[in-house]
Amino acid sequence: MSAIQFIATTPSELIKEIKEEIIPELKEQLKQEFQPKEPTHYLSRQEVCKILSIDLSTLHRWRKEGTLIAYGLGNRVYFKRNEIDELINQNRLK
Repeated sequence: MSAIQFIATTPSELIKEIKEEIIPELKEQLKQEFQPKEPTHYLSRQEVCKILSIDLSTLHRWRKEGTLIAYGLGNRVYFKRNEIDELINQNRLK
């Protein structure tokens, strides 16, 4: 453990420095790290097929190949909207 020494610093000067330098920096770091995340938007198989203009059989094949990741709840299958958008952006024409 190391010790910090404040030589020729009054308590009021120390408090002033903390308020002016440290607190604003901490607030900025906390603001950046604790941004509220947008809720995940889930799409059904039909919605994904409509967005991508594909057939259900193509969607099933892409799911089996690992091109798209499916999430299930009970006997329902869902896809994350942001993952669909990422897939389209990854395969964009240059």
